[in-house]
Amino acid sequence: MKMFKLVLIVSIFTITNSFGQTVLGKWKTIDDKTGKPKAVVEIYEKDNKYFGKIIEVLQPEKIDEVCVKCKGEDKDKPFLGLIVIKNMVEDNKGQYTGGKLFDPENGLEFKGKIWLAKENLNHLKVRGYLALLYRTQTWIRITS
Repeated sequence: MKMFKLVLIVSIFTITNSFGQTVLGKWKTIDDKTGKPKAVVEIYEKDNKYFGKIIEVLQPEKIDEVCVKCKGEDKDKPFLGLIVIKNMVEDNKGQYTGGKLFDPENGLEFKGKIWLAKENLNHLKVRGYLALLYRTQTWIRITS
C-alpha cells in the first residue's frame, strides 16, 4: 500500500508539472552540426507573441562579434542582444509558429516553428525552413 501511494504521488507530481511547462525562459542553444553550445537565448512573451533574444554568447571567440551579414537595423550590431525568434504564436498543438527564426551567423531569416520535445520537456525543438528543406536544433532549458 505504501508503494502504491508513493507511485501515485510521483505520478500526480509528474503529470501536473508537465502541463505547466512552456517555452518561456532561458535556453542553451546547441549547434546541430558540431554539438557545441553557442549561446543562451531568453524566450519571452509580448502582446501574445513569442520572441527570443540572445542574452549570453558561450563561444569565447564570438563574444565581441558583430552581425556583418545582417541587413537593416541589425547590421553590425553585436550578437549579444539580437532577437533570433520573432513573432511566434502558440497554436492548439503546443507548437509556436507563424513567426521567423533568425541566424545571425549567416544573416538569414527563416520561417520556423518551435515546440517542447515530448520525451523531455527541458528540450526545445527549433526548426527553420528554407523552401522544402529544414534544419532542426535541440536547445536545453537552463533551470538555475
